[in-house]
Amino acid sequence: MNFLARHRIVLPIVSLAVLLAATFWMQPRAMSYFGVNLLFNLAVPIALATIAQMLIIMVNDIDLSTGAFVSLAACVTATLLNDAPLFGALVLAGLVLAYAVLGAVIHALALPAIVVTLGMSFVWGGLALVLLPSPGGASPGWIRTLMTVKPPLVPMAVVAAILIAAVTHLLVIRSGIGTMLRGVGGNARAVARSGGSVMRLKALAYGLAGLFNVLAGMALVGLTTSADANIALRYTLLSIAGVILGGGEFTGGKVSPTGAVIGALTLTLAASFLSFLRLSPDWQIGAQGAILILVLTARLLFTRRSGPA
Repeated sequence: MNFLARHRIVLPIVSLAVLLAATFWMQPRAMSYFGVNLLFNLAVPIALATIAQMLIIMVNDIDLSTGAFVSLAACVTATLLNDAPLFGALVLAGLVLAYAVLGAVIHALALPAIVVTLGMSFVWGGLALVLLPSPGGASPGWIRTLMTVKPPLVPMAVVAAILIAAVTHLLVIRSGIGTMLRGVGGNARAVARSGGSVMRLKALAYGLAGLFNVLAGMALVGLTTSADANIALRYTLLSIAGVILGGGEFTGGKVSPTGAVIGALTLTLAASFLSFLRLSPDWQIGAQGAILILVLTARLLFTRRSGPA
């Protein structure tokens, strides 16, 4: 087993460090509490959505409805949760349950997740449009306060990213249920033979993903103070990229929660870095893709050079 296979976190950390150093070199003023806060301001909702995508990839599926679902959760937060907190909370809980049921149905009927989630993206998007036809709504005060709090030493975005990484690491890597979920991605038949219910485990994975997506939508509204039906559509591709950039793989249940969070931070920082380069917004998405390709190419090259131990 090679070094990078055993230490998936190394390359994501190096990638983030190099990009952060380049950003500080180009814009020294960013090397401050306020500067770092601006650089990673939108990192928390992206990190939460990336963790949600990682949970789906961990069981060998892929979710193409992440962006639309986060947008719907944001619309519910900015309207129902703000105007009628109890009812809004029930609706968000219902969305999480719907995600869990979706996972169970995909497994029970042996449906391709990529097709089902693509179809569901239109459902989530349609519900978001019905709820909020035009940009508007308002963030609940407690969410706004939580997302704008200023801890000492390091900004809230960094503190939140560390907490997300720690909690998901304990859940996915250290807990027994996390081992079972990774086992579904690694060898579902073995899990079934050992007495585990693959359908229930997939429903759990999807339910947890739905929970993290709801949290992403809430965090996004806390930062932007309003919502619209298309507010997080880019999160689908960003979440997939964050998981892979963080050392995850599409098959085998091989994921890294900490790496996924670092991948999300890297993608967030890349957007700021490209802005400092004064690159046209029309080219920024392509440039972000180029950065991702470079990192993945480096991972492939190092993996091949390391070879089997």
